[in-house]
Amino acid sequence: MPRGIEEKTMLRIGVDIGGTFTDFAVWRDEADGYRQIDGEKLPTSRPQFADAVIEGLSRIVGRHGVKSNDPLLVVHGTTVGTNAAIERSEPSVALITTKGYRSILDIARLRLDKSVDLFNRRPAPLVPRELVFEVDERLRADGSIERPLDAESVITAVAHAKRSGVAAIGVCLLHSYRNPVHEAQVLEIARAKFPDMEVMASYEIWPQQSEYERAMLTLLNVYVKRLMAGYIGKIDEFLRDKLPNARLLVTKSNGGVMSATEACRLPVHTLLSGPAAGVTAARTLAEWTDYSSILTLDMGGTSTDVALVQVGRPTLTAQAKVGDFPLFLPVTAIEAMGAGGGSLVWLDGEVLKVGPRSAGSIPGPACFGKGGTQPTLTDAYLLCNYLSPKGLLGGRMPLSRELAQQAIAPIAKVGSSDAVAAAESCIAVATSNMLAKVLPFLARAGIGPADLTLMIFGGAGGIHGPLLAEEVGIKRIIVPRLSSVFCAFGCLVADLIHDSVRSTTGVAIHADEIGQIFSELAESGRDWVEQQAINSQAVERIDALYLAEMRYAAQSFTIPVDLTDALKRGAGMNGFSDAFHAEHERLFGYASRGAPVAINELMVRTFGRQTKPSAAKNEQVEFKSTAPESRRELRFQGRWWPDCPIFARNELKAGWEHVGPAVIEQDLSTILVPPGFRAAIGTLGDVVMTKED
Repeated sequence: MPRGIEEKTMLRIGVDIGGTFTDFAVWRDEADGYRQIDGEKLPTSRPQFADAVIEGLSRIVGRHGVKSNDPLLVVHGTTVGTNAAIERSEPSVALITTKGYRSILDIARLRLDKSVDLFNRRPAPLVPRELVFEVDERLRADGSIERPLDAESVITAVAHAKRSGVAAIGVCLLHSYRNPVHEAQVLEIARAKFPDMEVMASYEIWPQQSEYERAMLTLLNVYVKRLMAGYIGKIDEFLRDKLPNARLLVTKSNGGVMSATEACRLPVHTLLSGPAAGVTAARTLAEWTDYSSILTLDMGGTSTDVALVQVGRPTLTAQAKVGDFPLFLPVTAIEAMGAGGGSLVWLDGEVLKVGPRSAGSIPGPACFGKGGTQPTLTDAYLLCNYLSPKGLLGGRMPLSRELAQQAIAPIAKVGSSDAVAAAESCIAVATSNMLAKVLPFLARAGIGPADLTLMIFGGAGGIHGPLLAEEVGIKRIIVPRLSSVFCAFGCLVADLIHDSVRSTTGVAIHADEIGQIFSELAESGRDWVEQQAINSQAVERIDALYLAEMRYAAQSFTIPVDLTDALKRGAGMNGFSDAFHAEHERLFGYASRGAPVAINELMVRTFGRQTKPSAAKNEQVEFKSTAPESRRELRFQGRWWPDCPIFARNELKAGWEHVGPAVIEQDLSTILVPPGFRAAIGTLGDVVMTKED
């Protein structure tokens, strides 16, 4: 936003692209916080994803009377780059590496992902061996130069890559995380001799140990860079043309945001940005409530993501994957499942399966009447009467029960049942698939279901989440009032976040040196935040989180440990070790407090705190009796429950409550209240369900 414009008049729009719908959340600063935020959904415009975004922005600014010179902030989460990496749909790229390491991508980490599967095969590398080129150089593990870089080998490698027709080149040299001098020289030579060739080096993206993972990060970045630059550029061009005082930010996989310019340069940081925005929204809502441990379930049309939100504790992992490839960055820890409202139901012989393929927005589920003929979970929901016979989006998207029955008929025939029983079986299989993912995920985090509140969102989350909660053993559920556009809401409450890292593997390091490294990383983070905030909304303050990847000296893996409090106390090495022992004991149930502790890397996460909606709670909570809008039978536990009430969400006020079975309907989503659950409207306007004893 240009300097001098009164910030309180700014309209802010969060945008999230899903496989089936593109979601929007809209907020003005002077509006009454969280309870006044509006939502909007449009079918995702495949393959021209930007078209739905532009159409939605046009509708919103028109509805809110935004003039061409008014300030506007658009914060966008996207999975466009993710899909390209998973589908390998972009032009080929090449890799330049140290002489003798041409097989780096073929060897990878040697381990098979399914070691007990005799038919398992290692995924093909993103870059085939013939497009991996060597340069003559060598750094030692401590970063000192053993053999200087041979400039001619660089020119030869880039020339060969160019003749091969590649679109871009990634550079990853051995031990460059310790000393980037040779990678910087490769860039200088390549860009001088071949100015039309896109070349990027690993030290520019994430200077961390592990050459294979670092190489993959570099390659993923250059692989999706052209696509993302074109996609983001199209939205940015629309804003510059129609709304010159608009500012475009893009969400990051770590739950923060960055400028559109930065996203075009480093798109690898956006590959998990859509799901991460939902976790950011959940963390914000958790801070406004008394629920400190939350399991999120984001179920859209194509997939379902679960994550843990524990207030006061970072939810990070460096073990994420995008398709077949590791994403070796600190990202929001999310477990993905190939099950969404649009997931296809199919038979493997006589075995009923759900997902991972989806009908998407085109042709969509059979009941949409857009040409889809294969059964989906949405068709099953409709046949069990969970969805309104009027259709979705307040009736603007009609649904055909007849087409749903026709699609599920082959499933019913194999099971010798009617279409409704087959539909309920489809839902049960999907729930079992989720259960098989959720329980190990919780076990790895050292959390029991009884300690959690389930926060469900996404277009299909309000229907399937309560069914999963009952199976998992979670007794309290929150369905946010913005559940169907929750990830878009997450874009509105995200901060500018930057991660800075320094490897310390194999280095004898003292407390004073740790403090100095943290100070340098924090300064780098502050510089980044200030640069990103130029011409954007004002940053209210800058905070920092100090983290370390630590392990026992003989341990083969590390765990992230928050050292912020230890640093503030000036605790020294013993304090750092104590923090590690405590986290290890929390995760695994034991700690070897006499064993030596090693620090593999230090990281500072810097937050540029931005203006956000307030909680704006309704403090006066009184019981409100509300008559149902209609009634219909609902299918649960193998039978029909007659005369179940159907409530209109916009008629329910804080203090309202009802015991299921029931359905709560609103324009953008449907909430299912299973038998045995009591639903109520909380002080923030969210639906809170508790399991009756």
